[in-house]
Amino acid sequence: MVRSPLFGRRIHIAGSVDLDPTVADPAEVDAARDFVRLLTAELVALGATFVLPVDRENVRPADGRAICFDWLIWETLDANLLRRPSAAPEPLAIAVQHHKTEDQIPPRYEAMWDRLRDSNAVKIENAAQWNMNAKRMELQARWGDILIAIGGGEGVHHLANLYHDAGKPVVPLMFKLCAPHVGARRLFEFGLASSQTARLFRTDGALDPQGWINRLNFGRSDNAKRIATLVALLESLRRPTAFGVRLLDPSNPEYPAVQDFFDSVVKPVVEDEYGFKLTVVDGRQPYEYNRVDQEIFEKLHRSRIVVADITGQRPNCFLELGYALGRGLPTLLLGKAGITHPFDLVSLGGHHWNTTGSADDRRHEFRTHWEAVRSRPPLVSSEALIP
Repeated sequence: MVRSPLFGRRIHIAGSVDLDPTVADPAEVDAARDFVRLLTAELVALGATFVLPVDRENVRPADGRAICFDWLIWETLDANLLRRPSAAPEPLAIAVQHHKTEDQIPPRYEAMWDRLRDSNAVKIENAAQWNMNAKRMELQARWGDILIAIGGGEGVHHLANLYHDAGKPVVPLMFKLCAPHVGARRLFEFGLASSQTARLFRTDGALDPQGWINRLNFGRSDNAKRIATLVALLESLRRPTAFGVRLLDPSNPEYPAVQDFFDSVVKPVVEDEYGFKLTVVDGRQPYEYNRVDQEIFEKLHRSRIVVADITGQRPNCFLELGYALGRGLPTLLLGKAGITHPFDLVSLGGHHWNTTGSADDRRHEFRTHWEAVRSRPPLVSSEALIP
């Protein structure tokens, strides 16, 4: 069976229901909860993973309906564990909590949470002493790959900005769970303008983001059709970007070796094995911005990982490498073996690649280096002044 593009992708479903039943009608709330439950079950069956808060469950005083969807999602994950593909990666969910969480678990979910917490299905990330939604959202956005927004308010706006800045897709849903012009409804309205849709998410295939956002305007569709549409969109999302920094001047004597290394080693490993889209701004791709320097740094800024080869000692490569390191992006630093560099490649955890040997052997060396450094912390930590 062909794997879904969502296999192993971390999905973050975030939002909430307005306290006022005249804003979020109970019937609309119930439809949204049914949608979230069915969507979560479908994503589990496709091999997706999740990012999910662990906290108290607040309810609306007017009708007792839960304000957030978090425990509904946890309950659905637990009920659908047997639907996961056998090779689906662990953990199923990254649980983001804070120091008060264990005292706030709703009693009816305690047994389920204890069972999940003690299994391989859950990895817990703690926001330490931060009992502050903004800090927990930073952790959620760091782990998540795709944000699905439903209802909500300023918290959803904050999450959307965090995901956008990291180059991750934001998919808003048009459920009437919040007032107009706030939360996911505001994001959806923003995306209806064709000039803005691609800032929310980008897709591959025949249908562009503008076409997809209009399909998400569910109207009178039932939940089965809504989920089919959303899953089709999620599966068409452009893969996360691995930005390539490299020698691009064909007149440079090192160019043939660099080109061969990227064609036979970097691209197959990065794209075919790790699921990224290797992006190199070389003048042959369609431009999205007015100037070349903006094209480079917009895409570099929002890439998920950087593959920087400094063979040829091109000043622009050093500039882009410095930007990647300063932004704290996971950066693979490479250079051809035997070439003199203006600084010690090894001290920065770099890799000297060879021009000899089989393609399989060279890929193995590159893959080994990737696994060794991909989770390495940035050069300068963003340590808080007051923890």
